[in-house]
Amino acid sequence: MQDYVEQIDINQYLPLIIDVGINVLLAALILIVGLYIANKMSSIINKIGERYDKLDNTLFRFLGSVAKYIILAFVAIAVLNRFGVQTASIVALLGAAGLAVGLALQGTLSNLAAGVMLLLFRPYKVGDFISAADRFGNVQEIDLFTTILKTFDNQHIIVPNSQIWGAQIVNHSFHDVRGVDMHFGVAYKENTDEVRKVIDAVLAAHPHILKDPAPFVEVETLNDSSVDFLVRPFCHGEHYFDILYSIPEQIKKALDEAGIEIPFPHRKLIIEKEQ
Repeated sequence: MQDYVEQIDINQYLPLIIDVGINVLLAALILIVGLYIANKMSSIINKIGERYDKLDNTLFRFLGSVAKYIILAFVAIAVLNRFGVQTASIVALLGAAGLAVGLALQGTLSNLAAGVMLLLFRPYKVGDFISAADRFGNVQEIDLFTTILKTFDNQHIIVPNSQIWGAQIVNHSFHDVRGVDMHFGVAYKENTDEVRKVIDAVLAAHPHILKDPAPFVEVETLNDSSVDFLVRPFCHGEHYFDILYSIPEQIKKALDEAGIEIPFPHRKLIIEKEQ
């Protein structure tokens, strides 16, 4: 009689045991497949960044991690759903929490969005000289939140990406060949052809100034007290600052040696004696 009662009890709970077992197996299967898909997707995205030199690995590692955790979040919800947990409230709670965190980290998220855009469109890269956010320097590092610059006087400047992306960016290293603009004024009495010959001779003697394209030397402005020349020699980017800071002194000395006057602002005072 006792064996019969025990048999009735086992038969009563057998469907429940089978249902729980099936749910556990399905949950394990969902978890295993979900982990595989998440890791595979992250690996695929990372390999895209490694395959092409023009794409930044930092961005694709970040996107790979985001894709992985989004898939894992759906996997976790699916696993909980197999055990009868009401996931709608959990999803709503996560959404509310995400909104609260997003509002609290609004500035950080704007830097993140700007960092993604900078890494995606790459207006500059590590090693370039740029002017951005009222700063000028050599790019040392680009990450998802900041850009690190090194100035000529060895200052370490960390600029939030949102300040860079939302304003004008000047990449001084984008083109291999650059023109160096300089301005020189001479007196009105001087012969402009002779002035041009002196300047051309200085530019031709410099080892870093290119012959092709040829330097541009022409009269730009007739000022109040001077005839102003625009001088634009061309060079490779790495020699830009060498030319910018050496040529003006060389031209000044050459003009002095040629006896060509370089005027400076002056005021003429006329005194009349009353009768």
